[in-house]
Amino acid sequence: MTVLVLTCEEDLTADMVVAALHDLGVPLVRLDPADLPGRVALSADYAGGDFRGYLKTDERMVSLSSLRSVWVRRPGAPGARAVEQSEWLSAESEQALYGMLFCTPARWMNHPVAAVQARYKPWQLHIAQQSGFSVPATLITSFPVVARQFAAKHQDLVVKSVSGRHPGDPPMVLPTTRVSPDADFSAVEAGPTLFQQHIRKRADIRLTWVGGRIFAARKEADADEVDSRFTEQGAWKPAEVPDTVRRSVDSYMDVAQLAYGAFDFAVDCDGVWWFLECNQGGQFGFVQVDTDQPIAQAIATWLAEEPGS
Repeated sequence: MTVLVLTCEEDLTADMVVAALHDLGVPLVRLDPADLPGRVALSADYAGGDFRGYLKTDERMVSLSSLRSVWVRRPGAPGARAVEQSEWLSAESEQALYGMLFCTPARWMNHPVAAVQARYKPWQLHIAQQSGFSVPATLITSFPVVARQFAAKHQDLVVKSVSGRHPGDPPMVLPTTRVSPDADFSAVEAGPTLFQQHIRKRADIRLTWVGGRIFAARKEADADEVDSRFTEQGAWKPAEVPDTVRRSVDSYMDVAQLAYGAFDFAVDCDGVWWFLECNQGGQFGFVQVDTDQPIAQAIATWLAEEPGS
């Protein structure tokens, strides 16, 4: 049976897993939905109570009934590279491709329906609280008066994008930024804004969950540091995971119905792990390079298992 990898052409993280699948001797097909129609073609028929579907990319043809798993890594939007692009063509291509794939018994990492829900930051915070994590006091609002009241209560705040997306083109990473309690909060009327209590941390944690296996890495941080993505301080090292955090991670992933997740935590001076987010498609390559933890191999092993395992 075959593993289907949905990602863009230039994806070094996917390359690591593809190499691990080759080492396991597992057949795979790698394609980018952006190439449908064009380099990627599909067909399915529903007749006599049966479903038969096929995908073709370059010179490879795969029967959808032969798929053991689908890894949704960083796929492009269907129809994005079509000769004549249109919103209608993108919608038709997406409906056809994912609708056909949903008909298969293949295992997903991660299922697109679960992945869409998992991206919503407000939902993440709610599930994190239910799962027993320590979650910084957070406010999402478009009321200036509420923002001022929150700032007066918590004093030391940061502001983040609710979606994590940048309004520009091309999109850029939006840094987490410190906010003074006496700032002018009138601008929140322009759109929902996320404020969060600033955690004075001594370390960052990246915890990667792969089908029940946990890989945690730690990087030391300065207490006044706000966004570690923009610092060069130190390297990632393997980290032990407290039992309470491990149980909360398992609970979160069970509710989210995800097979893969990359958690970010801030560890304060008392050793408390504060939940920041869970990225259902987060990077892991930099952690594996620094720590030698076999994350790519764990993903490949999970993808190689037969449906129903």
